[in-house]
Amino acid sequence: MTGENHLLEIKEYGQSIWMDNLTRNLIQSGELKRMVEEDGICGITSNPAIFEKAIAGNAVYDADIEAGVRAGKSLQEIYESLIFDDIRNACDILHPVYEQSNGLDGYVSIEVPPIIAHDTQATIDEAKRYYAQIDRPNVMIKIPGTDAGLPAVKAVIAEGINVNVTLLFSVQSYVACAEAYLAGLEERVAKNQPIDKIASVASFFLSRIDSNIDAQIDKKAQGMDQLQDQAKLLAVKGKIAVANAKLAYQEYKRLFSGDRWNALEAKGAKVQRLLWASTGTKNPEYSDVMYVDELIGHDTVNTLPPATIEACADHCNVADRIETGLDEAHNVINSLKDPDIDIDLDQVMDDLLTDGIDKFVQPFHSLMDSLQEKIDRLAPVG
Repeated sequence: MTGENHLLEIKEYGQSIWMDNLTRNLIQSGELKRMVEEDGICGITSNPAIFEKAIAGNAVYDADIEAGVRAGKSLQEIYESLIFDDIRNACDILHPVYEQSNGLDGYVSIEVPPIIAHDTQATIDEAKRYYAQIDRPNVMIKIPGTDAGLPAVKAVIAEGINVNVTLLFSVQSYVACAEAYLAGLEERVAKNQPIDKIASVASFFLSRIDSNIDAQIDKKAQGMDQLQDQAKLLAVKGKIAVANAKLAYQEYKRLFSGDRWNALEAKGAKVQRLLWASTGTKNPEYSDVMYVDELIGHDTVNTLPPATIEACADHCNVADRIETGLDEAHNVINSLKDPDIDIDLDQVMDDLLTDGIDKFVQPFHSLMDSLQEKIDRLAPVG
């Protein structure tokens, strides 16, 4: 990468850049190590959709699949051996970052199977098993912020396990997620267990919100005769996700201050940072780095897909903006209730959560199918 790398500039504002991608090629080629050392990438997030793309149709995994078949491993055991290996190797590459940052960064996130998103006990059990089997201090277990997921977050934090709470869309769900983290820490304190080595992030999703609301706006605008009403509608296009995130950050500041937090901080607790997720711009009319530029601020993480990392390194306009335009953010969110706009934000958030789980369940099943095909193909004959 030539010229000024704006990714490194962002760090000066107290924001960490993580990458939303993980493949074995990235690890084996040395590219991940290079990005950590030269581009300031200081964490990795993965999900079932990322693993499906990485493993399906990629010969780099075939030898391990074949070895698994010969060892008589089940489909589930082969799947886990592949992804756990990648996660461990990525954790090892990022371990120096984990050490240098005193456990602030250097994490690699792995999601519990999305098919258990609505089962609290299964989520707790899998999180504990994943953490024990991967056996790296800088692994973070991803748990969805569903009604069933949040009690699991509390329980898993209370076990001393790092957690990335994923699929958060509404400010209310973020608040509930932070409360679960604080309650989990308090449970450990009550048992005289240490809390200074536990880290958590709250993954707050962005572009999917704008995609959903923009589609509704476009549909409503088509049926309008009055240009004035159309203009009112179009004024909120592409504005909701960033406004929503700014309001969530204000809640973060409230939750991680005051007596309750101070008591935990005195025991060495780390804040649960807001992590901006789903930050690849989906609408080509918008800036390809709008979900980076608009949300740079202290104690936050932004996890970027590779294309956005490249775009940001090249032309991000870096400044601390997380607390700018707060009145405008409130106004744009409130304007959705205007009778001429009439978009139910709570309903949008509920739909996005349901859809978000589905977006992970489908690739999970698809990955298992393609893995089974490989197993059948690579199985020794007779």
